[in-house]
Amino acid sequence: MQSPVTILIIVATCLVSWMAFNNQRLADRLILWPPAIDRSKQYDRLITHGFIHADFGHLLFNMITLFFFGRAVEEVFVQRIGMIGYLVFYLAAIVVAILPTYTRHRHDSQYRSLGASGAVSAVLFSYILMSPWSGIYLFFIPIPIPAIVYAVLYVGYSIWMDRRGGDNINHSAHLWGAGFGVMFTLIMDPSVLSHFLSQLSHPRFG
Repeated sequence: MQSPVTILIIVATCLVSWMAFNNQRLADRLILWPPAIDRSKQYDRLITHGFIHADFGHLLFNMITLFFFGRAVEEVFVQRIGMIGYLVFYLAAIVVAILPTYTRHRHDSQYRSLGASGAVSAVLFSYILMSPWSGIYLFFIPIPIPAIVYAVLYVGYSIWMDRRGGDNINHSAHLWGAGFGVMFTLIMDPSVLSHFLSQLSHPRFG
């Protein structure tokens, strides 16, 4: 029987995001606003920001990605650390992905961040580590590209955009989330590394 954690995360995120779309006061309380953490000790914002989104498109993209890759990752994780372990992995990814951003903007009252992208990146890169040659579809490309190629493009683009700035997307969280996903997976099961290297040496597509 498929573990339900990914589906429950999606349901919770959609529900909280929808509530925040219709309640600005709630959105303001849940969003990552560094001064509220620094001055008022509202540390829960380090997690709650991952359950609200800027708009429906932002929410849809993250939840579709989580749906398709999270269930596969969850199946592997649950076999090793259980459902609670997988849930902790996801919540920890939200926190770890945002910590560098929080540190950088700790005293910036104008800065805000929201969205599950950091945690979704952690799930996605855990999947890529376990299945590097599987196909990943992009919205603007009609054919799948190998997951490992996608990972290289994703990291390169995120680094470039993080340095360039100006698009109101937290590319730093994407990078830190991806790194956390890889490290957590390898710590959980070091044999994944040898599997990954073996897979890389035998290219296949799809």
